[in-house]
Amino acid sequence: MTQNLHIALSGGIASGKTYVSNKFRSLGVDIVDIDIIAHEIVLPGRSALEEITDNFGKSVLQKDGALNRKLMRKIIFEDSKKRLILESILHPKIQNVVKNKISSLNGPYQIIVVPLLTKSPILKQVNRILIIDCDEKKQLKRLIKRDGISTKLASQIMLSQSDRNERLSIADDIILNDDDFDILDTQIINLHRYYLGLTKEDT
Repeated sequence: MTQNLHIALSGGIASGKTYVSNKFRSLGVDIVDIDIIAHEIVLPGRSALEEITDNFGKSVLQKDGALNRKLMRKIIFEDSKKRLILESILHPKIQNVVKNKISSLNGPYQIIVVPLLTKSPILKQVNRILIIDCDEKKQLKRLIKRDGISTKLASQIMLSQSDRNERLSIADDIILNDDDFDILDTQIINLHRYYLGLTKEDT
């Protein structure tokens, strides 16, 4: 077993990735969050934003020059070809940042939070896959409430992702998030202990 584990944490949108990753962080685990990286690389003045503007036009920018994320999300979920264009701009840059961040961390294991793991090249960089699972009806309600969007758009977003069975089929470990935070926290703590144990095993 490797002494430095790279663990991908994923799950459907609004499944609880942020809560779980924050809990692991509170336990001293190094977290690399691809959502945060994706936000950083499209800040004004960055090359990714220039490429997005070249491909989608200045209408995707806000008055302050920042990317209009809500509009961009609407565009890519209504047109799969445009989503692929955006991914071709962002994914290589995200991979480079993830690789550099991982190489600079010294903890016994790191968690890489990946929104769309089954479609991500990050799979090749990790040792284990941790999936957060939840009932799809609960997931839909959480998404609508969190983002203040319509049921139609929320459903489109969920359909654009890998389905629940596809995610579970690649999991080494599973956390069930059914809104009981005591049970959720216990699962996280138990996995933390398990991962630390793996890093101490002989190679």
